[in-house]
Amino acid sequence: MNYRSIEDLNHTITSSLSKIPVGTDLIVGVPRSGLLVANLLALHLNLPFTDVEGFMNGRILQTGYRLKNYIKPFPEYRKVIVIEDSVWSGRSIDEVKEKLTGIYPDKELVYAAAYVGPDTTEKVDIYFDVVPGPRIFEWNMMHHDYLEQCCVDIDGVLCIDPTEDENDDGPNYEKFLSNVDPFFRPTKTIGYLVTNRLEKYRGLTEAWLAKHNIKYNKLIMLNLPNKQARLDANNHGGFKADVYRKYGILFIESSIWQSQHIAEATGKPVYCVDARKMIYPSALNEKKATMRRLPSAIMNKLKAMWSN
Repeated sequence: MNYRSIEDLNHTITSSLSKIPVGTDLIVGVPRSGLLVANLLALHLNLPFTDVEGFMNGRILQTGYRLKNYIKPFPEYRKVIVIEDSVWSGRSIDEVKEKLTGIYPDKELVYAAAYVGPDTTEKVDIYFDVVPGPRIFEWNMMHHDYLEQCCVDIDGVLCIDPTEDENDDGPNYEKFLSNVDPFFRPTKTIGYLVTNRLEKYRGLTEAWLAKHNIKYNKLIMLNLPNKQARLDANNHGGFKADVYRKYGILFIESSIWQSQHIAEATGKPVYCVDARKMIYPSALNEKKATMRRLPSAIMNKLKAMWSN
């Protein structure tokens, strides 16, 4: 799984500023994720930005005092970057091109993307990096079609963890299960919910998931009689690792130590919500460290080989 965080995105943008044509005076983001890239790029270049609809209507987003002296009447903008966060199939950027073709004959439109797939480099005039699939980004992880191929923890991901008082394996815990507010709210179907909650709480858990319209294909719970048995077993990460070996291309977990345990036990990546980063098994970490020490040309060849 090729993952990029918001921190990675910012680094990719700043290391690619030389690719932006001299004289660029306006950045246009393709909604919705492209607005994140457009905003970061505009901040680094000290330029105004807008979205596609705003651009079509001759409107740019308001700016603070620092940029006030750089704002021009809309007709005076001449060289415009239209940017997307990523281009995979190319469908969305093609739709934008169709919308904007011929709308401003006096303006030069340059189409760009932060990330493209190996087969879509020709879809844009400028791209910052090639990221082969399967891939997922921090800003769309809980709203991506890949979620149906993922294992996802509940406590710490879909809701907060219970406190010590709430986690009494009795009435306080039942109240928590029924009333806790959602934390991350996925908008796609989750493939496998994998939780250390006990099987006896399946009814309350399923009711809470239905109440908050969280869709999933399978709910896998720990089949032990009570909390003490769970503590005695001391196999929180091991249980999840056993499930992950069978299912899914990614595990989304809250705890850093469980993330590390699951990654090492399965040899597969785990996204840690608490740390906001991807945890890889140590063999992959060593491979990544080796790559960082290599010249960029060799590194890109190795990336391409390892992605196949």
